[in-house]
Amino acid sequence: MGLLKAFILAVSLALDVFAVSVGAGIRGGVDAGLRLRIGLAFASAEVLMNVIGAMLGAVAGRLLGGVAGYIGFVALVLLGSYMIVEALRERKQGEPLDMSRGWGLFVASLSISLDSLGIGFTILYIGVPVAITLAVIAIVSVVSTFSGLALGKALGRRVEEGAELWSGILLVATGLFFIAQKYFGFG
Repeated sequence: MGLLKAFILAVSLALDVFAVSVGAGIRGGVDAGLRLRIGLAFASAEVLMNVIGAMLGAVAGRLLGGVAGYIGFVALVLLGSYMIVEALRERKQGEPLDMSRGWGLFVASLSISLDSLGIGFTILYIGVPVAITLAVIAIVSVVSTFSGLALGKALGRRVEEGAELWSGILLVATGLFFIAQKYFGFG
């Protein structure tokens, strides 16, 4: 069950990574070196923000006690809700930033990793060793990046927008599941 929890969390994050990768892949001309650079940048940002979130969560846990886990899970639900709203709002925007290099890659890495900050706050409370969770997140992030880049041009902008929406929905569902699990003591 623990590895499944880590995988669900990683997939929640990876859908956003996939969406951004599709956006970069739409532009075409993405060779193996560029795929590797983007994959490593996205995975590093995801893991780093989870570590920062976990450290903040540990401090909150010491200050708030048992309620800290619930606060983290509610934050996860709120983050997912925000992502849903933003995904629906962004459908009307113009041409995206070039996310394959330089400033665009930095902004893309930061944008996809902000949700990891919130998830990092909760990973201390899901009952899975943090190192395993971070490893699963990194692997799934790289795979999602490579897949998104490779399929971006073929899939087009419609899948990019839908993936961000589904990422938010999955984060909300994950947060609600973890709240129920902690409250009812199952799993």
